Amino acid sequence: MRIIGGEYSGRRIVPPGDFKARPTTDFGREGLFNILSNRINFEEAQVLDLFSGTGSISFEFSSRGTASIHIVEKDMRHVNGIKRIIKEIGFENIKVIHIDVKAFLRTCHVKYDVVFADPPFDLKWIKELPDMVTGSGVLKEDGFFVLEHPRGLSFASHKLFFEHRNYGGVNFSFFKPPVKISENAD
Repeated sequence: MRIIGGEYSGRRIVPPGDFKARPTTDFGREGLFNILSNRINFEEAQVLDLFSGTGSISFEFSSRGTASIHIVEKDMRHVNGIKRIIKEIGFENIKVIHIDVKAFLRTCHVKYDVVFADPPFDLKWIKELPDMVTGSGVLKEDGFFVLEHPRGLSFASHKLFFEHRNYGGVNFSFFKPPVKISENAD
């Protein structure tokens, strides 16, 4: 695994041998970050990475100078591996939070420009993630949620869905936050 772009482009990342995570492919990450580079200002962005696994998506954001990245991961082996890589490379804008995603979304009061999730593809509640994330209040008004998911799932009929991209076997669906109705509207 390597970092695709930014300050640490080309840098190899070696996760521990006992990692159970399925990292997003280099091809998939390159495609995703080509899209993101046209939609966000990395230097001002607040990013949330759910089900971080190897941390590869967060490392890409950090390498591009993202202001702040919060990683949520519940597997302690993955947390330790991510922290080791953060220390080895010297990333200063990444905070790792060891907690279950559902618990985090229920208690988080921070607003993010981008929320990314790469859950295990056999996660029983993967279809609920768009509603969980967009309904939790963690997205800024002009933010968006990106879900990496298996090829067989389609979110095109979801009310907040706005785009799907496929890079080989890697699928990303994009969701906008719900529109807030003003209390003063007549």
